Amino acid sequence: MSPHSHPVPPAATKSAQEFVGAVRERVAKVVVGQDVVVERVMIAMLTGGHLLLQGMPGLAKTLLVNTVAKAINLDFKRIQFTVDMLPSDIIGSEVIDQKTGDFRIHKGPVFTNLLLADEINRAAPKVQGAMLEAMQERKVTIGGQSMKLPTPFLVIATQNPVENSGTFELPEAQLDRFMLLHRLGYPDRDEEQLILQRQLGMGLRHEGGGAVPRSAFDMIEDSSVGTLTDLVAAMEAVQAVHVSEVILKHCVELVRRTRESKLLDFGCSPRAGLALVNAARARAVIRGRDFVTPEDLFDLAEDVVLHRIRISYESSAAGHTGKAVLESILTGLG
Repeated sequence: MSPHSHPVPPAATKSAQEFVGAVRERVAKVVVGQDVVVERVMIAMLTGGHLLLQGMPGLAKTLLVNTVAKAINLDFKRIQFTVDMLPSDIIGSEVIDQKTGDFRIHKGPVFTNLLLADEINRAAPKVQGAMLEAMQERKVTIGGQSMKLPTPFLVIATQNPVENSGTFELPEAQLDRFMLLHRLGYPDRDEEQLILQRQLGMGLRHEGGGAVPRSAFDMIEDSSVGTLTDLVAAMEAVQAVHVSEVILKHCVELVRRTRESKLLDFGCSPRAGLALVNAARARAVIRGRDFVTPEDLFDLAEDVVLHRIRISYESSAAGHTGKAVLESILTGLG
């Protein structure tokens, strides 16, 4: 057993796998497909890392995160970012009590376990700065008073990859705080047909003498399949996953090669290696293993690395892409 792990009973890994499986099963009742996205969300939850989901509107990002929060009975809040938002809209502010004349703290939506930051790139730089403190330090400052955020605290942000009007490019420092950036694709033909079939069978929701067509959000069950205790136990199982010296060397080599590539303006920081190892541990637990394999690294490399590197202008003009550069590096490692 290496110094990078502690002995973990097989039952702990099995319980963690069953817990994740129950959450994924609950999500599948509401969201069609997106199995990889659900796995990435669970990896983020099991490691305490933040997740950025990049995809076109209508791919059930909000629905998925909402369903996961309900399945584990976590406090969940959603922020729809707009260009005119202020930091106080996110973290809260001091307000005066009209009766006593004293100031009191009004906590913003960031005080939650699972925060969905919809279209985070629409926020102005000041708001991005407030989010950066919350994501990095898991605390915020209101009226000169430092306040810790709830435990666990996880940001799952969404971003439209093609719309630039009214948006601000996320700074590298904030992108680096996201453990994973996963790019969502459209459902395949069978999945899209199933989405339509499910909608046809939802019927109406009657309320106050009137009625509205039911949506997928009405299908989310209030009952949970797991608790915060189950989540913590699964996180402990992840921390005990064995990481061999060979795996560590692969991670270090991958990160260093991004810095040495002449096709990139800059490569990854050490945070990328940490993110890759921790995410690989969580993936191993989800698959019922107490050790990391090269397959874990290769599967997660794109989500961990791509948003942390920048292709140079000359390389881009010559037809190179960040994904192609990463694939070349991974081929060399293999």
